Amino acid sequence: MAADKGGGKKAGGKTITVEQIRSAIRRPKGQGQTLIGLGLNKIGRRRTLEDTPAVRGMIDKIGHLVRVIDDKA
Repeated sequence: MAADKGGGKKAGGKTITVEQIRSAIRRPKGQGQTLIGLGLNKIGRRRTLEDTPAVRGMIDKIGHLVRVIDDKA
């Protein structure tokens, strides 16, 4: 009855926490869309995400708008 539906995070997986520190206003449209893809849209918001190559690439693309708060193994 407590079967995993696949919607939750993997147990023991690496996570990374990012915080938006700058606005996407007056930035290229793709940078704003990348913020939204990471679940960020307002300064000061934080999200804990799975540490995957795709997420790392998105963070690298907008590294000037976000800060990596936490890097857990």
